[in-house]
Amino acid sequence: MAVSIPSVSSTAAEGQSALQVAPVNAVSARRLLALLRRPTFVISAVIVLWWVFAAIFWHVLGFNPNALGAKTLAAPSWSDPFGTDELGRSVLARAMAGGDTALVIGPLGAILATALGGALGVIAGYFRGIVDTILMRIFDVLVVLPPIILLIVLVTGFGASTPSLIICIGVVFAPGIARIIRAAVLGEMGKGYVTSAKLQGESALRVMARELVPNIWPTLLIQITLSLASAILMTATLSFLGLGAQPPSSDWGLSISNNLGDIQIAWWTVLFPALAVASVVVSVQLIADNIKEVTSQ
Repeated sequence: MAVSIPSVSSTAAEGQSALQVAPVNAVSARRLLALLRRPTFVISAVIVLWWVFAAIFWHVLGFNPNALGAKTLAAPSWSDPFGTDELGRSVLARAMAGGDTALVIGPLGAILATALGGALGVIAGYFRGIVDTILMRIFDVLVVLPPIILLIVLVTGFGASTPSLIICIGVVFAPGIARIIRAAVLGEMGKGYVTSAKLQGESALRVMARELVPNIWPTLLIQITLSLASAILMTATLSFLGLGAQPPSSDWGLSISNNLGDIQIAWWTVLFPALAVASVVVSVQLIADNIKEVTSQ
């Protein structure tokens, strides 16, 4: 009876793979524990999770953002903690439900921007030469343009539907991410594991997907978090300018715009939606900063 004996090379490869997985898992667990020990990260994460929960389950909590009340422009009180707007609607209810647009379009736009920018950045950094030159010149032109101006032009041209807004945000933020990912890839190209993979005859796609991307993953994670904060702010800005959500939506940016004329006599109608936007954007930014500091240690 023939007995198959594993080759030395395959056994060594399996052993090396197992040794590589264990340190990666250990590093990930250590970084997660380090993040959980940081008060700013924990508080920021709780704030973001709260607004996500509110945007999804506001109706379960008994809030009706479009319910008309008898008291118009009523100041904050025990019965209406955030006061009411010009139609008697609860500002608290509208703030609770107002994040649904920003917290859908913002994250999906940030994911699209990171995927698109990350892919182009890896391609430019890996192939270099003429491919790198062409892509970088295109990115240079797009990065120079103010993001909000480019976003307004794209939204005006392609419409303000949710899919269009997601695509426009992804296109606007992708060039900046691509430049950063390209720099990270260039820093990895001279390392031994890339050279070894090429010498073993691995295809360019395999080297990029199996070798480069896992090693620049911390940079990708930081970029998606940073772009998330900007995407949420841009989504609210578009609604404020009338290019995003439309009445009677309780969107934060739209609420600020609609109540701006009453700010002198009913400041609460503008303050609380603005604080909602600010709290989410600042919290996401702090989460990104904490991730960057932990991954750099």
